[in-house]
Amino acid sequence: MAPLAQPVSNLIDAFSRLPGIGPKSASRLAYFLLRSDEEIALTLATALQDLKAGTLFCGLCHNIADKDPCAICDNEQRDRSIICVVEEPLDVQAIERTGSYQGLYHVLHGAISPVEGIGPDDLKLRELLGRLQPGDQAGYGETRELLVATNPNLEGEATAMYIARLIKPLGVRVTRLARGLPTGGDLEYADEMTLSSALAGRLEM
Repeated sequence: MAPLAQPVSNLIDAFSRLPGIGPKSASRLAYFLLRSDEEIALTLATALQDLKAGTLFCGLCHNIADKDPCAICDNEQRDRSIICVVEEPLDVQAIERTGSYQGLYHVLHGAISPVEGIGPDDLKLRELLGRLQPGDQAGYGETRELLVATNPNLEGEATAMYIARLIKPLGVRVTRLARGLPTGGDLEYADEMTLSSALAGRLEM
């Protein structure tokens, strides 16, 4: 078999490192770009460069943003008495699409998973505690409710229980999304109606 041209081989290797993309899918993507108009490949290359150069993490909620603080944290119309805790930035987008939540967010960037070696210290929990202190958040006001919206799977439930035990002594109300969400699923894949119902029927923890 003739060896692949090095640029093609390099691109296949790069695609293979992405989650959910195996060798065959990586090869298909590489050959698609090779055969397509040059504009498509150049647009993709520019978007990838802009992704790293033009994004950062909000210093308050740790969501992906293009400025600090992010547009949500900087919006004075948001309800600053409630913080919704999610695992990943994609979960913020899922909840925002419902239009049913007008509070602030806190992104943990993961969930507790002993199997994968992820513990509480690997998440943005210390930063969350800091936001719950009276007078913090640059005068944004004291948080009265923490809505835990981690995924309804084993890791998400373990993380939610840990947060509840951590936060309750502070006197902040801790609630959990209602069980309208399927157990074992990911928040980002839930439809807007299911998420809206879960937000409306959140439960005390």
